[in-house]
Amino acid sequence: MSARNHGWKILTVSFIITGVKYEYLDDHRSFVQFCGEIAGADCIAFDTEFVSEDSYRAELCLIQIAAGEHLAVIDPLAIKDLGAFWQLLTEPGRESVVHAGRHELCFCLQAAGCRPSGLFDTQIAAGLIGLEYPAAYGTLVAKLLGKSLGKGETRTDWRRRPLSHRQVEYALQDVIHLKPIRDVLSERLAAWGRTEWLAVELHDWQTDVENAEFHERWRRMSGLSNLGPRALAIARELWQWRDGEAQRRNMPARRILRDDLIAELARGATDDMQRIQAIRGLNRRGQERQLAMLAAAIRRALELPAEACPQPLSRAVNRLQYGVLGQFLATALASICRGRQVAPSLVGTVDDVRDLIAYHLASRRPDAPSPSLARGWRAEVVGRAIEDLIEGRMTIRVGDPASEQPLILEPRAEVPS
Repeated sequence: MSARNHGWKILTVSFIITGVKYEYLDDHRSFVQFCGEIAGADCIAFDTEFVSEDSYRAELCLIQIAAGEHLAVIDPLAIKDLGAFWQLLTEPGRESVVHAGRHELCFCLQAAGCRPSGLFDTQIAAGLIGLEYPAAYGTLVAKLLGKSLGKGETRTDWRRRPLSHRQVEYALQDVIHLKPIRDVLSERLAAWGRTEWLAVELHDWQTDVENAEFHERWRRMSGLSNLGPRALAIARELWQWRDGEAQRRNMPARRILRDDLIAELARGATDDMQRIQAIRGLNRRGQERQLAMLAAAIRRALELPAEACPQPLSRAVNRLQYGVLGQFLATALASICRGRQVAPSLVGTVDDVRDLIAYHLASRRPDAPSPSLARGWRAEVVGRAIEDLIEGRMTIRVGDPASEQPLILEPRAEVPS
């Protein structure tokens, strides 16, 4: 399944599966030729297959592309330099369509150093027209296109070669329908006046991914929420040591040292090796060298001046005091979202509601950052309604208990004086 070079002419071998013609590209010259052929496309839909459980970074194993009349599979294990494709995605004036595209975005950021041009994520767009979030690709194919996808190959090791026609067909399913789904979603978003909502959401989402992947990645560890500055300094040092070890050994960081053990070491705040070794999970034989490196990392954090320790990511006020109220208003949020045909889980969480309550009720500096539910389209959908409930300008009652939306929000009736 390869493209052969016969003299000066490149012959790309094509295949037909389930009535669809596609190209399988596993040599550099045919790959570059293909990139040239799709350079004029105004929309490139793409998906990837990767394996992440055995290496430091996810290993890219396959790229599926649908652009205009072109449908292709690129084999990154055979073609080492994929720069032409990633650069193509970043050129202005072109839209890139993905589904749940965090990994696709990260691959592009790592390879090209910038975002794909005009990225459109069908999963996020679907949430903005009231479909479930996060919706599976097959769900969107069924609900928006009235088609069903074949199942199988979910446990494929995409690193193995050769791939069977069945495996390639399964991979291509993930890209064939992306452009039609995008068209349906775009039409509905435009009809409902939500195109700008999607643009803002995609921009913010990509910024969040960039920050998580390339800036202060250590803060993504679990178990850090209640740590003070000194403990956070220890967690940061341990994370940096673990990350360096994972890169050097090309293995997942969690296999070097789990997040929960880092959090436990941070809380313990000691570089005494006997006390470190007493922690369950760190008392295996043959770990003396690792224990010494852990102690050294902790010691570096303990010796930092106080002003050099990282600060907790603070909220407006302690949101725990609004536990019951936050839970109640989160139910109201879900009801409001369903009425406005927006996926509640895309709009916000219980913690986001508590942040809004805290922001609204607490005395705050004029320059204090507003919570997510008080900004942009989220404020339009739910933020102002929740504030009206808090202030008593709106009430909530039970309508039809058997209805999918039993809660009714309505303006508070004026009480005659």
